Amino acid sequence: MDENCVAQAPRPGTSLHRPNTRSEGSGGPSQVVRPVSASGRPLTGFARPGTNRPTTSSAGGRDITTAMQGNRPGTSRPLTSMGRLVRLGTASMQNQDGGEFIRLESLDLQKYAQRPAIAKALCDYMLYYANNPRKALELASEATQAVDFKDWWWKARLGKAYYQLGLLRDAEKQFKSALKDEEIVATHLELCKVYMRLDQPNSAVDQYTRASDKFVGETHFLIGLARTYDMLNSLLRGVGFYKKVLQYDSVNAEAIACLASHHFYTDQPELALRFYRRMLQNGVSNAELWNNMGLCCFYAGQYDLTLSCFERSLMLADDNNMADVWYNIGQVAIGVGDLGLAYQAFKIAVSVDPNHAESYSNVGVLELRKGNVEQAQSHFATAMRLGPHLFEPAFNGGLLAFKLGEFQESFELANKALEAYPDHIESKELIKQLKSHFSSL
Repeated sequence: MDENCVAQAPRPGTSLHRPNTRSEGSGGPSQVVRPVSASGRPLTGFARPGTNRPTTSSAGGRDITTAMQGNRPGTSRPLTSMGRLVRLGTASMQNQDGGEFIRLESLDLQKYAQRPAIAKALCDYMLYYANNPRKALELASEATQAVDFKDWWWKARLGKAYYQLGLLRDAEKQFKSALKDEEIVATHLELCKVYMRLDQPNSAVDQYTRASDKFVGETHFLIGLARTYDMLNSLLRGVGFYKKVLQYDSVNAEAIACLASHHFYTDQPELALRFYRRMLQNGVSNAELWNNMGLCCFYAGQYDLTLSCFERSLMLADDNNMADVWYNIGQVAIGVGDLGLAYQAFKIAVSVDPNHAESYSNVGVLELRKGNVEQAQSHFATAMRLGPHLFEPAFNGGLLAFKLGEFQESFELANKALEAYPDHIESKELIKQLKSHFSSL
């Protein structure tokens, strides 16, 4: 009684989708009431074929008027259970305007499970187009039983259906069973996705490592390892795997971009610029790339190219990334001392994205330089509400409260800043001064 084998198949008489699955002798209607032909296609009448037309060549035997008569006198067509109202083989294939191409709820999955070619196409249709993992699970269960649980493809589709339904442990079992039958790259990747959803990154790393040893040079596993290490904040390990990816695929955009970001944040903007230029040579041109190139040019001292890169970035930006571009323009303006341009850039960023917490924090600093204390406090509070992961607005608000003599509020905000960034030296120094002040009272 393996649950992978029988738990997901509808038991006799328990499925509303297939109400005719009652076992013989259970008191329900018998399948004999509606006979089924050898091909599995439901017939149209209670009487079996061959009973409504003459079988001899006597006079009148070939007359069309007698050939189409039914059992009852006066009828013009054979007896049917629902007449011409339902045509199971064609009703779902009409492709009417606004209607679905295949009506999944009316399909006999047991019939299609016996025809592997059609069943596989139908299963992928359910998963990828109709987004109906429940029906895909039923079909895959029937097909898996039909092939005696020896086809890795159906086990992998069972795992994908379980994954889409959120049944992650069942998906894990199916993917492992599929890998025992056949080592496939896509199955390894799906299993690693399951581990990531289960919040088990170490298991994902082990699976990626075993798969990369099996398939040497497969960049998908190396990219997966690098991403996982990045999420674990083990950045140097991730960088090592990104470099391995470039050894096998020298134009991999993700590896190039991640290495460029690593060099930028390790104070090597010149190397980062070379990686971004490589992406530009490969045909990548979007707002994010030109924005990053502008920042690299600025920190590398190439001021003549900085604004032209940001202009190109603004030309390609949309509502999703426009605020970030204006925020970076404001940072560059602060770097060159143009506080007016910086204030305008941060204001535009806030107008494009009202939830941009970093811009609110910087606007608060600029308002404070103008002497607008109340507006600065309001902006710091808004930034803390929108971005609880940021430590800058909490520290700025705490420092402002300390200067205004509100020591209790300053102490609370400084502790909030340390919660977001435990190694922030300025927040520790502020708390130290506050404690010495409290002890002297």
